[in-house]
Amino acid sequence: MNKDTAPLKTRAVGINHVALEVEDIEAALDFYGNLFEFKLRGRHEHMAFIDLGDQFINLSEKRSQEPDTARHFGLVVDDREPLRQALKAAGVRILPGPGLDFLDPWGNHVQVVEYRSIQFTKAPHILRGMGMEDLDKTKEALEELAQKGMAP
Repeated sequence: MNKDTAPLKTRAVGINHVALEVEDIEAALDFYGNLFEFKLRGRHEHMAFIDLGDQFINLSEKRSQEPDTARHFGLVVDDREPLRQALKAAGVRILPGPGLDFLDPWGNHVQVVEYRSIQFTKAPHILRGMGMEDLDKTKEALEELAQKGMAP
């Protein structure tokens, strides 16, 4: 099959949300609310939705699997050092390694990265709406974006 007759493929644009299974919604909102500033997008009987600008985290009740070791999701923050201190103060298990990874009380593995150091980029109007228009990128992150033709 040549290129002109090949079927078109759907292009992935990004991630809208991540669903985390927890045992108790109220406890999860308390746990994450003690670590992060967030806006509650909405609630249902067994779910809650936490806004991350134009994305969100879905907290769903009734986790059924064992704690995650390799499977994880990456959460982008403005500065991870205050989070590291809050995790230590809360007695949360921080996983070994050079970055900042932790397990929440339900065994969800969260890897925390800083906005300035990665290629992930929010549009200026989204950052403004989040009150984070002052965030910038490192030279290395900008170079990584430039190599892909995505530099701001």
